[in-house]
This record gives sequence, C-alpha cells and structure tokens, in this order.
Amino acid sequence: MEVTFLGTGTSQGMPVIGCSCDVCTSADSRDKRLRTSLMVETGDIRLVIDSGPDFRYQMLREKIKSLDALLFTHEHRDHIAGLDDVRAFNWIQKKAMDLYAEPRVLKEIRDKFLYAFDNSYPGVPRLNLHAIEEAKFDINGLTIIPIRLMHYKLPILGFRFGDLSYITDANYISDEERKKLAGSRYLIVNALRKEKHPTHFNLQEALQLIEEIKPEKAYLTHISHQMGLYSDILKYLPDSVIPAYDGLSFTV
Repeated sequence: MEVTFLGTGTSQGMPVIGCSCDVCTSADSRDKRLRTSLMVETGDIRLVIDSGPDFRYQMLREKIKSLDALLFTHEHRDHIAGLDDVRAFNWIQKKAMDLYAEPRVLKEIRDKFLYAFDNSYPGVPRLNLHAIEEAKFDINGLTIIPIRLMHYKLPILGFRFGDLSYITDANYISDEERKKLAGSRYLIVNALRKEKHPTHFNLQEALQLIEEIKPEKAYLTHISHQMGLYSDILKYLPDSVIPAYDGLSFTV
C-alpha cells in the first residue's frame, strides 16, 4: 500500500493569507501546506480521503489521471469544497465517482452540491453516494474500518486500512474506539499546535496517543503555522514520529 500526503495543513492552509510570521514566509517547501488530504493506493484501488479546496491542484501536482473513490471524514468546507473537480475523472473514466461518508455528511454534500444531482444539466459532477453505516466495509477488496472521533461537538470519522490508521481533525477518541487502533504499525494523527486547542489534538495530546498505540512510525498532520518551522519541529520529536509534509509518501 502506497500512502501520499496530498495536504497537511489546517483549514487556512500555509502560508496563511496576510500572515508574515517566520513559518508563512519560510522558503522551506515543507512549510507550505495545502488543506489536509491523504491518498491511499494498492494494486486494485486508488482512493483519496477528503477533497478540500486544494483538491484540483493536489491531483495535478501528483499527476493523478484516475481515481476510484473518495472517502470523507466530515462535512466541513476544508474537507469537501473541491468536490466539483471530480468532473475531470467523470470524463476520463466515463463513470460516476464513488463517494463514501456517513449519512449526515452525504446529506450535507447533497445540500451544498445540489446542482450535481440535477440531471437536466450535462456538465455537473456525477456522484455515487455510499453510506458508511457498518463496522467495516470494502472498496475493491480493500477493507476499511471506520473510527468514531469527536471534533469538538461534531462526530467525525477516522479510518483504518490494515496496518495503517488515519485520524485528522479530532480532539477526542473514546476508549472503545481506541481499541480499533491497537496493532497499527503506522499511525497518522492530527497535531494542530503546541498549545491546547478546543477542537483539535495539540502536539502533546497527539504524542500521548502515539505512545499508547506504539506504532512503528507515526506521522503528524493538520499542522498550523503556530507549530513553528518544520526544521524546528524535527528537533523535539522522537525519531519514530515524523511531521508530515505535502507530497511525502511511504509504503505500508
């Protein structure tokens, strides 16, 4: 399984509009972060988790010419706003794009992209909606386990793919749901900043979860400019914990 970080930033991305801090003005490409998204590829499937406002550019940057499915963690705009751009894949692949999300999120997609479900116009995105309601489900033979997380007061989903577990935008996970992470060899978890935050894990909370799960490798994502320069972040992390950056890939 090949895993690629399409975006590792917050809802504002980095650099933040109008910000002149050291991170937002950094020349280090690892300090340039698009909105958070992940691509997972096996021999049978290529899927992307979340299609935020940067989805089009992420697909172009990675030279992606085919896509089998989109999974959604939740309905916030920085996770769904780029959905219209699946039209290119509709045209290339001559079929609708399969979307997987829990029913509440699918309803939000229907509401926000109402025109996509109007068959009277030929140029709209073509979408197949699949509700995530089971303890696990398969896409082209890839088994996916949904993980219930809390994003402040909003229930959202993380996902486990075999030895890989993916968590973003969370600030709480119950003991019962933590059991689904047990044995993960690779863990991706959001770490917004060093200071505590009401809706996301901060660095200490992310590191505590990593210490509990004890994966071989852990990757931090959904990182804000408040975390500091990439080169400085490296100095205070264990060797097994990697601050992810856009375009980083690894094999599971």
